[in-house]
Amino acid sequence: MLLLYDIIEVPKTILIEGLVLTVVGYSIVFSALVVLYFVFFQISKLLNMQLKLKLRRQGKLDQAAEGKGLSIIPGEVAAAISMALYISRQLHDEESNILTIKKVSRVYSPWSSKIYGLRNLNR
Repeated sequence: MLLLYDIIEVPKTILIEGLVLTVVGYSIVFSALVVLYFVFFQISKLLNMQLKLKLRRQGKLDQAAEGKGLSIIPGEVAAAISMALYISRQLHDEESNILTIKKVSRVYSPWSSKIYGLRNLNR
């Protein structure tokens, strides 16, 4: 079987350098993504902790909700939001899922003209 590097006669050192460069590049990108994931995860924890401290200082966060990990939104507010979402979904009629494309004729505009976008070479 005839391989491509046999035809072009590329030295094996160049192939090895290319493979090393590829592996190093992929590992750098992957490790950067992992580091960014952990950074963003910790930032969200830090912001949540700062919010809890602020609410505790204001006296709006009770100790029972904090210990159980419950949300900060009171139950009445969550019930009102969910009921409003449920009712808004019931008000809309079923869509027919038919797209209607109307052709709109536009008047000439120099902004959409292609001849002004071309370079005019003076000879």
